[in-house]
Amino acid sequence: MTSYFDPKSWSPFRAAGVGKSWLDQWAAVTTSWVDPVATLGAGTVTALLPDVVMTVLTDGILSRFLGREIDIKVHGLQLRGVLKRLVARRRGALFEGEIELVNVDWDGHLIEEVRGIATGVRVVPGVPTRLDAEQVELEGLVSVAAVVAWLNTRGLDWELEALDSGLIKATNPVKKLVAVVDASVREDLVRLDIRSVRWFGFPVPSNVVPPRHIPLAHLPNEASIVRAVREDNHVRFLIHVPSVTGKLDLAQIRNAIVAGSALIVW
Repeated sequence: MTSYFDPKSWSPFRAAGVGKSWLDQWAAVTTSWVDPVATLGAGTVTALLPDVVMTVLTDGILSRFLGREIDIKVHGLQLRGVLKRLVARRRGALFEGEIELVNVDWDGHLIEEVRGIATGVRVVPGVPTRLDAEQVELEGLVSVAAVVAWLNTRGLDWELEALDSGLIKATNPVKKLVAVVDASVREDLVRLDIRSVRWFGFPVPSNVVPPRHIPLAHLPNEASIVRAVREDNHVRFLIHVPSVTGKLDLAQIRNAIVAGSALIVW
């Protein structure tokens, strides 16, 4: 009789009970990922059904990386952080995915924590396997110092410095202006609250310098910053991305989970 993997009953503990580690059983279950074309051609498609792919992929990543550093290359960008949570749920005909990372280095940008929720996720197994999400929301916490370090690489006319208070000191060396400001973002609109201004070292009355609202330039993938609000020395943000498409090689993902190396999504 032909048997197949039952994602509802499998667990690392059950695997240990039959004398195998979770890695041994997981590697055996995902053998079909090495050559999905041959698997489909042979008609043994159970291991490549979307529900099974999502369940086995989630269990493999959790068993290998939960509480440890995970390295993911997404569309050529490097994402590294400690995995705290990963969940995949079916929502009608589609899926919903949730991931939480801490101590994140996103292509050189340091983020304290980030939580991503992808809704309307469609899984199309094949070579490559395609993941389409109708919407992605990223919520996270980043230090003011990290935001300032990033802004100082953007070719601004102002030199920025994060103060101990969490406010930002902005210096314009040409106009000899020094300002201390607070900032927030709502719906891609930066709102500057100017706390003090000095010109050639002399204070400028605050009523002379009104608050400023600056629209943000378009972000990649039509992303938008729903909000970014300072909390002491950190900024809590929410970013909305209308749609995301990714492709992955199941064989590469399988090998990366077994070896504990980088996962690649392009």
